[in-house]
Amino acid sequence: MEILITGGAGTVGTAITDQLADKDDYEFTSLDVTEHPDPNVTSVVADAREYDEVVEHVAAADAVIHLAHVPMDGGGPADQSIAWSGAHAENLELHANVIGAAAETGLDTLVYASSNHAVGLYEVERRPEIYEPGHDLLVDHTVAPRPDSMYGTAKVYAEGLGRLAADEHDVSVYALRICAVRDPEYDHPYGDAEAGVERGDFERGSEDYDEQVARMKGMWQSRRDHAHMVEQCLLDESVDFDVFYGVSDNDRRWFDISHARDVIDYEPEDNGEEWDAPPS
Repeated sequence: MEILITGGAGTVGTAITDQLADKDDYEFTSLDVTEHPDPNVTSVVADAREYDEVVEHVAAADAVIHLAHVPMDGGGPADQSIAWSGAHAENLELHANVIGAAAETGLDTLVYASSNHAVGLYEVERRPEIYEPGHDLLVDHTVAPRPDSMYGTAKVYAEGLGRLAADEHDVSVYALRICAVRDPEYDHPYGDAEAGVERGDFERGSEDYDEQVARMKGMWQSRRDHAHMVEQCLLDESVDFDVFYGVSDNDRRWFDISHARDVIDYEPEDNGEEWDAPPS
């Protein structure tokens, strides 16, 4: 299977290729503004904001994993203000380019990296209580979108494009509302807290540190669980359009994974509760 990954050289893209690129069943091409680090992955240095670049490579693919995103100076997940920006406009264009190219070329399968921030206000209104065990919140694939930021609204927009591509252009679209996939050195539920210590944001053992750990014990999706979820989408032949939550089998998670288990046979291996300290 020929697979194109937009934004393939980043954290989520390498989580996929680290696990799957050496399998004989897949040939990966990364389209990104930076070189992909894996020699087993064909690297195309290009910008997904350029439609002609995108459509050429989408046309050669059996499946596309769409991860590309333009970084935003404002309007990120911690910012609930509503304001237009050049980066927001570029993200809308980028999503239209990739999903439009999928529709134009008759692509079979599109796996889209949506985000928990497409429904992030469910977390915002219940934090920090849901970071601890015993809460009663469960957000599933049937809930209304409730973006928590301009970043989240861009994810909802692309989900809408994916629905249009599925309904009117026969592209099988898998929208993965990814929770928290991290680089290898932070691939554990203490990762965000340890990164905060390294940046000087807070001290290890502080209330802020402990809250970051508690949140990640609900939100973490290990790199191997994420790659497994993506592979299950690539293997599936049943979905027209559907939404799944990219999260490991964490005891205190508030995102549903039973739907992913039922539809695409997602069977995560990791649980954030199994960690009681960062790796030494």
